Amino acid sequence: MLSSKLNQNTFFSVSSLPQKLMSQSVVDLHPLVFVTLSCVFRYGRDDMDVMGIAFRRELFLSTRQVYPALQDKEKSVHTKTQAKLLRKLGDNAYPFFFEFPDNLPCSVAMQPSATDVGKQCAVEFEVKAFSAERQDAKVKKRSAVRLMIRKVQFAPETQGPAPCVETTREFVMSEKPLYVKASLDKQIYYHGETIKVHVQVTNSSSKNIKNIILSVDQVANVVLYSNDSYSKSVDIEDSGDSVSAGATLQKTYSLLPLLANNRERRGIALDGKLKHEDTNLASSIKEGVLKEVLGIMVSYRVMVKLIVGGESNTPLKLRIDIIRNILDELQVKCKVGNKSNKGVQHVTTAYNVL
Repeated sequence: MLSSKLNQNTFFSVSSLPQKLMSQSVVDLHPLVFVTLSCVFRYGRDDMDVMGIAFRRELFLSTRQVYPALQDKEKSVHTKTQAKLLRKLGDNAYPFFFEFPDNLPCSVAMQPSATDVGKQCAVEFEVKAFSAERQDAKVKKRSAVRLMIRKVQFAPETQGPAPCVETTREFVMSEKPLYVKASLDKQIYYHGETIKVHVQVTNSSSKNIKNIILSVDQVANVVLYSNDSYSKSVDIEDSGDSVSAGATLQKTYSLLPLLANNRERRGIALDGKLKHEDTNLASSIKEGVLKEVLGIMVSYRVMVKLIVGGESNTPLKLRIDIIRNILDELQVKCKVGNKSNKGVQHVTTAYNVL
């Protein structure tokens, strides 16, 4: 019998700190036991595989030999969870850990439509424990256990400068220009937080502004063999405000991008799958991740469009980050920690080793 336990199923990337996956395996003295941590980019359903070509690509794979142990576990440094499990599970328990490389993408899943079947386009992480005669041997299904985990992004400790953009547009047959300025209170927002957009318009031109439309756009760059970019508006404010020639406007608008308002929309990037209770819209990719890293890279921008006479528009873009709040997550973990054994992920399988 082979059993694998994880201290959590969601792992957090905070600023530049390395993230470690701590776990435990219980073995009944089989020849060799290995554990792998893998990151896979899936860009098609399993039933779409043709001519032996799978619509998936392995972005990262790390393997540890758990049994026989390569290091005396009595001399190893264990976490509190590992030490507790070692006492509880006995001599056949063998601890291990993995460290997430800093340049790996986070767990992201593209939301499918109601008619889509099978696994959707996603970046997924998996921990697998298996028994085999050697590391590169073909793994039998009954000789392995798998645990799906998530890697999510937290906000950095410091805020960047508050975004601000301004533009001046001149028109034919108009002596004076149109001046527009848009600004935000800060650069980093948490999921579920209202975004205040301050708009200032000085219309010295002879044109009339018919409407002001604001939106929060989610931009998902799918990096594989090419760099494809998909933009979806996750919140829109059609204000209906107009500014006549020679007039001014100064107003603050509110935007609130939420997954609850986008659950039926295909192609929205999520922090994992909808079956997770704490799923959000996908978090912004953290600063410093290499552009050549494969996966799904998510960013956000606030768009301010002024519809001028003749149906032309004057767009302004403000880049923002929408990320998880670490304080909220710590409160959730504290609540879970008060419930016995609910913070430990556990999968067991029985099998025959030839």
